[in-house]
Amino acid sequence: MARFVMLGKYTQGSMDGISASRTDRAGEVVRESGGEVIGIYALLGAYDLILLVDLPDVETAMQVSLKLTRLTGVGFLTSPAVDVETFDALASG
Repeated sequence: MARFVMLGKYTQGSMDGISASRTDRAGEVVRESGGEVIGIYALLGAYDLILLVDLPDVETAMQVSLKLTRLTGVGFLTSPAVDVETFDALASG
């Protein structure tokens, strides 16, 4: 599994459907794709949401990002995340 950070930005249309049930459905999309939701948080600033998810691979992350945009209308910027211990090992070797 690989970890991904998904930064979401609301549009006017996506704000109309905000609900706990839509959030639950988003989690189902991740799980149905073989992944796990580590956390979902609302933000202030340049982005409105952050999802931290584990997914099988980059291709699955792309599919999940597209599926969540279709479901919610939220635009996502999805990036792989590497824990700092792995980064330190890569950087020193």
